Amino acid sequence: MTLQFEVPDPEARRDRVEQVLARAAEAGIETVRLSFADQHGLLRGKTLPVDGLRAALDGGCPMTSTLLLKDTSHRTVFPVWTKEGGYDLPGLKGAGDIVMLPDPATFQVLPWAPTTGWLLCDLFLKDGTPLPFCTRSLLRRVLADMAAAGFTYRTGLELEFTVLKLDDPKLAHADAGHPPAPFGTSLTTRGYQYLTESRADELDPVFEIIRRTCAGLNLPLRSLEVEFGPSQVEATFHPQDGMATADATVLFRSAVKQALRREGYHATFMCRPALPEIFSNGWHVHQSLIAADGSNAFAVPDAPLSPAGYGFVAGLLERAAESCLMTTPTINGYKRYRPFVLAPDRILWGLDNKGAMLRVVGGAGDAATRIENRAPEPAANPYLCLAAQAASGLDGIRRGAMPPPPTEEPYADGELLPRTILQAIDAFAASDFYRGTFGDAFVDYLTVIKKAEVSRFFAEVTDWEQREYFEIY
Repeated sequence: MTLQFEVPDPEARRDRVEQVLARAAEAGIETVRLSFADQHGLLRGKTLPVDGLRAALDGGCPMTSTLLLKDTSHRTVFPVWTKEGGYDLPGLKGAGDIVMLPDPATFQVLPWAPTTGWLLCDLFLKDGTPLPFCTRSLLRRVLADMAAAGFTYRTGLELEFTVLKLDDPKLAHADAGHPPAPFGTSLTTRGYQYLTESRADELDPVFEIIRRTCAGLNLPLRSLEVEFGPSQVEATFHPQDGMATADATVLFRSAVKQALRREGYHATFMCRPALPEIFSNGWHVHQSLIAADGSNAFAVPDAPLSPAGYGFVAGLLERAAESCLMTTPTINGYKRYRPFVLAPDRILWGLDNKGAMLRVVGGAGDAATRIENRAPEPAANPYLCLAAQAASGLDGIRRGAMPPPPTEEPYADGELLPRTILQAIDAFAASDFYRGTFGDAFVDYLTVIKKAEVSRFFAEVTDWEQREYFEIY
């Protein structure tokens, strides 16, 4: 039976469904991957023969609900086999199924698997109502609020990541686990030679794989660059509106890992890999608001920012600590917040200052004026990261908030960002703003998952402890 789903513009969706089916037939598609971004921003899903595509587009595809209840090691952290299930959502108790509904606007033919189609899905309960823990749906609600205020949210993507040669895939039985043993790798480039042409030439085989992959997926790639550290790469993308940047981020990260893996490389978006001489990776979020007349709502001829721009900056600064769990969701990510390494460590803003958390790019009379947030890590769930940015910035605009003066001392002034994920969890859990914006159920849900991850970390004996205590005690 076809379920009735709460989807925007059902008539346009029906037209897109027919277009997807025609395109799949024309491209000779044999299988289709249905994927959704989980709470960590990782893609999960099922692969169907193409003859099941119409049924999935019309009525959805069942998916196990416990995938939403796992930490990054794939451990289920809620007591699903108890009467309460660990959360107050009857449709998920007893590890029951949920429904993935493919978004026909996201259809792709995978360049590295040319008979395979791909669709990104939204998550629903079995009665057809939206699932409160679907992060893509959460961002959609925030964007609808932004549209009701008269703005379109425009974002540009800059992602840093590390590309290594895969020497040992660690496929011995002893290497499996929760999580498995790290891959054996070696460098693709040596030395710290930021933006040098010689290093770019060494990385040309890697760049060509990434470029072809992006072209085949219609991702708006703007540049591929040799970043600061050995084997470090940055990809930048042209700005997009609404949901498009978040969708592009999850697709790009997954596609790059898959396409490079087939050619003997390992791409990691981990913030600070524990390898000698490897530099930290960041995610710089460029953002602006487009007014109803198509103009940049942040740009004015006689000031660095418009009143809306100042309000947006103030909102981001005021909610920065509360937002950190969504911009920097891993234990590892907080080890990037260090002074004098082109990463922020304080809640500050500046005019074209790359040491500040927020950097205003452009200025008086520049129609491309935007606000860059340099705090996020590339492993962040893009739907949560952008939802946090849009919601807190819009709140600052609505309140007419004003930020303090811009800093010229980004590593001396201001309040520190959370130093650990524990501080970030506490700030998010105590946030009246996010409880009002995302709902108590979602805040409590994400808090439980991240606390379980931290508990596992503290249960492990680390190399630091061994060095610190083994000899002296």
